[in-house]
Amino acid sequence: MRDTEQFAKQIAGKLLDEPAAGEDSRRLHLPDTPSEVPRPLIEMHDIHKSYYIGKPNELEILHGISLQVFPGEFVAIVGESGSGKSTLMNIIGVLDKPTSGQYTLDGVDIHNAADNELAAIRNRKIGFVFQTYNLIGRQSALKNVELPMLYAGVPGGERTRRAKEWLTRVGMAERMKHQPNELSGGQKQRVAIARAMVNEPALILADEPTGALDSETSRIVMDLFHEMHEKYHKTIVLITHNPQLAEECQRVLTLRDGRIVGERRGSGKRAAL
Repeated sequence: MRDTEQFAKQIAGKLLDEPAAGEDSRRLHLPDTPSEVPRPLIEMHDIHKSYYIGKPNELEILHGISLQVFPGEFVAIVGESGSGKSTLMNIIGVLDKPTSGQYTLDGVDIHNAADNELAAIRNRKIGFVFQTYNLIGRQSALKNVELPMLYAGVPGGERTRRAKEWLTRVGMAERMKHQPNELSGGQKQRVAIARAMVNEPALILADEPTGALDSETSRIVMDLFHEMHEKYHKTIVLITHNPQLAEECQRVLTLRDGRIVGERRGSGKRAAL
């Protein structure tokens, strides 16, 4: 059986190779000289997304989305099922590309980025938290949290140290050796949050993170997001159909039929769920 760690390191090595000559403008880091005006972390202009392009059953899901999210914001995107939330989330998370329009994430033009750049962005700039946790079975909580760092080429000792540190921060110090099937839903989500934070990403993207949890556990998970925002100053985009969760954010965008139909300030206060 191929050694998993060695195989992952080989993949990471390919993803993190230095750019070839003439590709310096496509590097992922920020410019050396800071701008006086904050630059948006997420900037979308007239984003359209269609499927079955050119066929009789062509279907457009997003109809000209434009939005900006600035560093340090806690933003909710709220909408009913079928509103286009999942499609928009996939584009924000660089899991899919728009059919047309412009999307810039942390200074990188996503439409023109090469596949290896997109893989590096997903690994290093975005921390994902999903409704279904997406943990790897038969791997401990510790190993699950170490995985993004493995793909990023972080040395083994540093991976373990950082994974333990983040599991402790989310209250999972006593359960880090347990596998997913030995954890409750809330514990799995805390592991997922630790995994999302461990590479110190620019953006936390949370897709219905409390959708499979009871109200008490949902409160614990939302409190963790508030801590990530307030204590560690993380930019968070929360995708949800729950208006109570959305109200806790600084800004609320309402999506309907593939269009942003409303934008307002949230209370920013933690609600009783």
